[in-house]
Amino acid sequence: MEQPKNETQARKQAIFDSMSERRQKHILKRGFDKWDPFEEPKDPIDIRKDSTQRTTQQLVREFLQQCGQEKYSNAYSRGVLEMALGIINGDDRFIGMYEFASWYTEQLKKFDSEA
Repeated sequence: MEQPKNETQARKQAIFDSMSERRQKHILKRGFDKWDPFEEPKDPIDIRKDSTQRTTQQLVREFLQQCGQEKYSNAYSRGVLEMALGIINGDDRFIGMYEFASWYTEQLKKFDSEA
């Protein structure tokens, strides 16, 4: 709902008058008429989620909890975070590493069944 022009101007002036002198100078430097204290806030950054609608942080936390505390170091958890970020963001480097790791796991299973 829009307010009448003079009421909006009065509110704008009241906000300006309640500010510190330093902030007022900053606004005057840019131009009082250009300043909009009623501007809508900007949208937060897009929080990326995977196909299960979980964030990278949720995936990493869940994975590390399932590993068990004594199994991983800081370097291990950093690697998990990097892989999760890379895969969710569709980075070819990390997708390649994932596909290689999956392929290699299958090769090891075949080798174990043959031995």
